[in-house]
Amino acid sequence: MKKELKTTEGAAPVGAYSQGLVVGDFVYTSGMGPLDPHTGEIVGDDVAAQTHRVMRNLGAILAAHGLGFDDVVKSTVHLQHLKRDFAAYNEVYKSYFSQPYPVRTTVGSELMNILVEIDFVAHKSA
Repeated sequence: MKKELKTTEGAAPVGAYSQGLVVGDFVYTSGMGPLDPHTGEIVGDDVAAQTHRVMRNLGAILAAHGLGFDDVVKSTVHLQHLKRDFAAYNEVYKSYFSQPYPVRTTVGSELMNILVEIDFVAHKSA
């Protein structure tokens, strides 16, 4: 059984996908880019600014199910310029979490007009 998560405080889907799904005790988010949820425009000229916007979008999706960043167990991150931008993105990313950090995969990807895209798996404890 799966339930769709929707919020106007996170970037709206631009294709055939949901912002997030609840399956059992887990929440899965789509990959989020740095889009302003109200204008649909890309926010930020550098990876740090874009990462903050992405994290706010993801935080809104988590909050739609009563979760926060401490509930995230796994993330996948795509960077347009892995070598150039990793350190700056990582500083912003880690500021949203406390230890133990979620497990994470970070890869270089060809992205469409954005520098970073992130998705989460979160777990809601009973």
